[in-house]
Amino acid sequence: MSRVVHFEIHGSDPEAMARFYGELFGWRISRWGQMPYWAVDTGPAEQPGINGGIVPRRGPGPVEGQSVNAFVCTVEVEALDESFGRAIELGGTPALPKMPIPGVGWLAYVKDPDGNILGLMQPDTQAK
Repeated sequence: MSRVVHFEIHGSDPEAMARFYGELFGWRISRWGQMPYWAVDTGPAEQPGINGGIVPRRGPGPVEGQSVNAFVCTVEVEALDESFGRAIELGGTPALPKMPIPGVGWLAYVKDPDGNILGLMQPDTQAK
């Protein structure tokens, strides 16, 4: 079975995206050599999860009111309401309000400052 092993976030201003995601989730993000690429370390190797990168956007970005035109990454958070609010403070905008995923947890979507949709998931087996 094939698994996702890496992600990439596209942004018109990759350095701004690095600040947004670094401050929101505490990820360690650093420029990788002289290339226009920022390596994203999301946490300890012994914990489940993947690392990724941030790259310059080539071509038009997400179009308001249109269907999703890219992969959506969902990040597990400890406190959904707090993380959602922090994302807004950091320049994000609401995309879809908090909703239960029965038996799994609470999910909400925000748009990062470049319009990419980001999922936030708080595990809670009692969610209804």
